[in-house]
Amino acid sequence: MLRFAAPYAGAAMAVVLALLVWHLVRSRGRRASLVYSMTSPFRAMPRGWTVRLRHVPVALRVLGLALLVVAFARPQTAHHEEEVLTEGIDIVLTVDISGSMRTEDFKPKNRLVVAKNVVGQFVKGRRNDLLGLVVFAANAYTRCPLTLDYGVLVDLLDSVDFATREEDGTAIGMGLATAVSRLKDAKGKSKVIVLLTDGRNNRGQIDPLSGARLAQALGIKVHTIGVGTEGEAPYPVDDPILGRRYINVQADIDEETLQQIATATGGRYFRATDAQGLQQIFSTIDRMERTEIKVRGYTRHTEQFAWFLYPGALMILLELALSGTILRTIP
Repeated sequence: MLRFAAPYAGAAMAVVLALLVWHLVRSRGRRASLVYSMTSPFRAMPRGWTVRLRHVPVALRVLGLALLVVAFARPQTAHHEEEVLTEGIDIVLTVDISGSMRTEDFKPKNRLVVAKNVVGQFVKGRRNDLLGLVVFAANAYTRCPLTLDYGVLVDLLDSVDFATREEDGTAIGMGLATAVSRLKDAKGKSKVIVLLTDGRNNRGQIDPLSGARLAQALGIKVHTIGVGTEGEAPYPVDDPILGRRYINVQADIDEETLQQIATATGGRYFRATDAQGLQQIFSTIDRMERTEIKVRGYTRHTEQFAWFLYPGALMILLELALSGTILRTIP
């Protein structure tokens, strides 16, 4: 975008145009300085190139003045930029991958598949926040440290699978403590853990409430989510002879402990009994933990007068040189 810092340039340009019109009118009405009784003998004489170029000095003068006027008007190009001023939220998503997450009460998928899909959508909807991923069964592991590369995080989330038989169990306290260790040195405006599980703590060296006290001491908020339907739910069993069959298992979510963890850290406890409910829970958390984004806009102006000043000055000098030498006229 081009703008003029000196708006009075338009009036000066009008003067230049008036000068051009005045010259044209004056040149038409000008009479010859030398009067001849007969001009017919001169009509057969060829015109010299100086006669053909007699209007060049005037054209150079008018064009040069016009360029100088534009230069004095200080033309500027404007480039608008925005600077985002925000401190993101640091969030560690902590997901249970124990064998009980195979339960297929979140039709048409099991609990882990639905949880991965919903968590992935949550990740893709974030902006300017550092996100990390911790998974736990009998032990807890950092699947992805805090990052702004959401594509990498989603790819790592997609590759998450159930714990092996040897690693099966539910170490909620270990998962919580591992997530806390990921956040203890983070620099975000606030620190949040979203812990998703379908069971109760039965493995690990750290109990859930000890992990909650650790999070509380470091100012980390923990939102807990219990997943699973009320009552019994179908659980797949792969028999080497009879193939896959289903048995009904009773939901065993330690809601009391999950509520205590959330309350102690200033978070909230949620219960998801189906896939739609889990999506709504993450939508609620997404709205709750939103970074306030402040945008500061400014316009950078670049002076462009040199593109008009130098050619205009050159034309004026050239006009003076031609008018005083080869294109000089006799008054």
